[in-house]
Amino acid sequence: MVKSFIHIDKIKEADRRIRDLVKHTPLIRMPNFSEKYEAEIFFKREDLQRVRSYKIRGAFNKIRSLVENGYVDTVVCSSAGNHAQGVAQVCNFLSIKGIIFMPTTTPQQKVQQVEMFGRDHIEIKLVGDTYDASYQVAREFSEANGYEFVHPFDDEKIIEGQGTVALEILKDIREPLDYILVPVGGGGLISGLISVLKQESPQTRIIAVEPEGAPSLKTSLNEGVNMTLNHIEKFVDGAAVKRMGDLPFSICKEGVDEVLIVPEGKICTTLLQLYNEKAIVVEPAGALSVAALDLIKDKIKGKRAACIISGGNNDISRMEEIKERSLLFEGVKHYFIVIFPQRAGALKEFVVNVLGETDDITYFEYTKKNSRARSSAVVGIELKNRTDFDPLLIRMKERGFFGEYLNDSPQLFQYII
Repeated sequence: MVKSFIHIDKIKEADRRIRDLVKHTPLIRMPNFSEKYEAEIFFKREDLQRVRSYKIRGAFNKIRSLVENGYVDTVVCSSAGNHAQGVAQVCNFLSIKGIIFMPTTTPQQKVQQVEMFGRDHIEIKLVGDTYDASYQVAREFSEANGYEFVHPFDDEKIIEGQGTVALEILKDIREPLDYILVPVGGGGLISGLISVLKQESPQTRIIAVEPEGAPSLKTSLNEGVNMTLNHIEKFVDGAAVKRMGDLPFSICKEGVDEVLIVPEGKICTTLLQLYNEKAIVVEPAGALSVAALDLIKDKIKGKRAACIISGGNNDISRMEEIKERSLLFEGVKHYFIVIFPQRAGALKEFVVNVLGETDDITYFEYTKKNSRARSSAVVGIELKNRTDFDPLLIRMKERGFFGEYLNDSPQLFQYII
């Protein structure tokens, strides 16, 4: 066994420690995905966990270990999401106090969820505009007051708890597992799975999946050291970190067989597919592993593959943005600056002679600001098929309506739309 892996006995001990609170979530064979990929596709449904994510496993193992090994009546953590909910639930269950630091920018819905799980056993402190700022204050607070800090991923006890996911998979699957696809953020989950599978199921290939906007593991493996990214896209918030944990990285460096990078738009398309076709509600990070199946469809043909559905805490207010990102990725939503002659009938001409029969205007912003002969509007057009784009662009240019294509100008695009 590689030295950096967590010994299987410790993970089995964690499994016994967490059982009176943590659910054994189902491993479900998905017939439609199995047919599509000509493989046996299974979903490990951590979205059905008590706090709708796997995070409660590590949090419970860590905090209960502290309680068992000494007098601990207060713990501290920093999180804007699933880790905070897990810690809150554990504190309520064990009747100890949890002080949870969250950024001031945290949506009220997430704050209320943490309050619901923790009840009167937690105190929430809203500090800093970013997670990093909140984290720094939380660490300083815990050290100054002598409280134990419960890290979301860079901790052996956290990793042991997350590793129980793999123990359940091996217990439930009837035949050897060929592939497992795991979403990666800080690295606690995949480190636990690596530690179990490399010891108990070494033939299983472990595929790490990261969002395109936050490839911390891929970057670090390429460089050979754990790197801190200068900038990340935070949309897939459950898997978007600038730097993964040092302990998880040492385990991943030895145990990950492949890293796949998935665009955020593809993740959104998959999230909507899961909801529309199977009524499965997942957060963006929860859809990561399923979104990656297309990237290895040739490899998994005729094999058994499991996707970790890591969480289902999706804020319904994000659905419009998720739909928009999906349409943009699929190539059926396009934004333009359209040049209109300032004369009666110009808009009618655009609709009748430029738009195709199935093209739909979904966004239109125009204000007549002066008496110039020509003026511009920002127009969003949704197509039925992505192949309709080139004919639309040709008609716009031929009739003099084309000004600028905004999808290729992300800096301008984000302010206008």
